[in-house]
Amino acid sequence: MTPESIIVIGQQALVVTAMLSAPLLLSALAAGLLIGMFQAATQINEVTLSFIPKLLVLAAALYVGGGWMLKVIVGYSESLIKSIPSLIG
Repeated sequence: MTPESIIVIGQQALVVTAMLSAPLLLSALAAGLLIGMFQAATQINEVTLSFIPKLLVLAAALYVGGGWMLKVIVGYSESLIKSIPSLIG
């Protein structure tokens, strides 16, 4: 196992992590921005008003993109497990 192979595996892990977290983070960001603009316009400062819709948006994003996320993580895990013999010897 060379240092280059470790760097490649780490880089692939970071790319997969970014791919899996981006849809959820971007949907939460969009929901938070819209809720924040609504709260600023109406001057309603209620904590649950921002928490509950974000939770619902995250659940919807996970429901919509969950199958794709599962395929990505399973594909990465399979390729990593299949590459173990070449990494060891």
